[in-house]
Amino acid sequence: MANLNKKPWAFLDEWRGSKFKGEWPTLPEMFEITAERYPDRNCFTVFEPDRVTLSYSESLKVVKDLAYWMTENGVTKGTHIAVSGKNSPEWAVVYLASLFAGGIIIPIDYGLHNEEIETLLKTAKPKLFFVDEEKFDFFAEKAKTESYIGSLYSLSKKHPEIYVYNLKPSGTPELAKAQENDTAAILFTSGTTGNPKGVMLSHKNFVSDCYIAQSNLNIYHTDVFYALLPLYHSYTMLAVFIEALSVGAELVFGKTLAVSKMLAELKAGKITMLLGVPLLFNKLLAGIFKGIKAKGIVVFGIIKTLMGISYFFKKVFKVNIGSKLFHGILDKASLGNVRIAICGGGPLAPNVCRAYNEFGIDFVQGYGLTETSPIIALNPKEHFKIASVGQYFISCMEMKILDPDEKGIGEVAVKGPMVMQGYYNMPEETAEVLSPDGWLKTGDLGWLDDEGYLYLCGRAKNLIVTAGGKNVFPEEIENMFQLYYNEIEQITAAGYQAEEGEEVEALVYPADELYKKLNMTRGTSEGDAAVQKEIDAIIETVNKKLLPYQRITKTTYLSEPLEMTTTKKVKRFKK
Repeated sequence: MANLNKKPWAFLDEWRGSKFKGEWPTLPEMFEITAERYPDRNCFTVFEPDRVTLSYSESLKVVKDLAYWMTENGVTKGTHIAVSGKNSPEWAVVYLASLFAGGIIIPIDYGLHNEEIETLLKTAKPKLFFVDEEKFDFFAEKAKTESYIGSLYSLSKKHPEIYVYNLKPSGTPELAKAQENDTAAILFTSGTTGNPKGVMLSHKNFVSDCYIAQSNLNIYHTDVFYALLPLYHSYTMLAVFIEALSVGAELVFGKTLAVSKMLAELKAGKITMLLGVPLLFNKLLAGIFKGIKAKGIVVFGIIKTLMGISYFFKKVFKVNIGSKLFHGILDKASLGNVRIAICGGGPLAPNVCRAYNEFGIDFVQGYGLTETSPIIALNPKEHFKIASVGQYFISCMEMKILDPDEKGIGEVAVKGPMVMQGYYNMPEETAEVLSPDGWLKTGDLGWLDDEGYLYLCGRAKNLIVTAGGKNVFPEEIENMFQLYYNEIEQITAAGYQAEEGEEVEALVYPADELYKKLNMTRGTSEGDAAVQKEIDAIIETVNKKLLPYQRITKTTYLSEPLEMTTTKKVKRFKK
């Protein structure tokens, strides 16, 4: 059970009255408290182009200087400020300064096409727009004739006159002060199943979720977080950026998912907290096993035996012997300093989660969505359940299953301080998912055990209903192929109309690695036929592990990959 008796946020009582009033501090108040507690602790670190680190006191000064400048340039309470760029200290400074000035920050996915960003800007109508170098010229040209962009500023030194760090105030004007229930950010959803919506999240949403999540996750000011996934996404924003700032931990900014650079930064930054998506953890694990297998079958067998012993000790006696047994292996994989790894953003194969725990890394699965700030369930590392996405925070929120079937499966609904205020300028869409008494329908199907652990089955709108009335969850089928990523780059399960009713089709985009392995060329009849034969065999193997009504009966091979979000989810509505 979540150890909510310890209340990781209890220390805030020391600051209530002097630094903030009410139940929760705002994000600026939280940052000021941390900077006062740990002024000399490293706050922001970046390795490109040179290693630069700012302490908490230095970061606070830079943030407040920009907030003063914003105030002198018309930003007041509720002003919209947009930012779009790679992960960087500059991005973080704009985010925080906007809130210090009383504004509402609107982080925009830097991976979107320019035209898609334009659409979001037209909806958000920011007064200021901070953008990175690759997209700057496009929006600089647009800003000459289009007012929806607002005033344009740069996150890059290549434009020194409007570079964020060069925007200096002439004085220290009074900053507009937000309250805990005021909107802090508008986050546009990725749109994997439709048009993006602007999720309005308050200071209370973020700060409460940040501290409540710590009841299932011990983090310290000595930790080093790695911001590898895009910060615009609620998952990284809360679980990396805001969590680090809440305890005085260091935040290392990663700008690319390139494996070689990532491994170098993991080692150089001495990362202790690694958050990622299934694709990242699958690749890291495959690299570890490749190195072990290279030592021969005997060594591989010994290590597999030791992994089983390690897991037994961890589950039964709560003793982590794996961190010592396998330190050399983890260090070679640049994971030697990693204390906790957290996976979110999609389902993870249970054997992957188990393998990391066997190696001695406390591997935690979590669950949430943008509309819940986002974390609403985490697997406590002392009492984790591999098949579950986590235990919800029972003393701080409510969770229930709507219209459960005979197996207890139904739509997951939640209520608590982390639930969004609503969708920006979309009252009808808000009413569809958020009840007047605060219950949010997540759109996810799952069930709860008697300890409050949640087990997800899939998205309600993706559900396949067979002719026999059986429910098939595409995500469960796709999950079976996670460790075949060297052969299959993408696989998406969907329903199709067969003679006797709906059955399961697999849309497959083969991996480049498989063509290389077979010495074949993509797009040639011979090459495609050879690759498809290999994948057909994999599908046949997986089908044997599935129940008869879940099995794939039709396979469509794609010549181009399906469009994905920056967190590596297929945009299903674009199929």
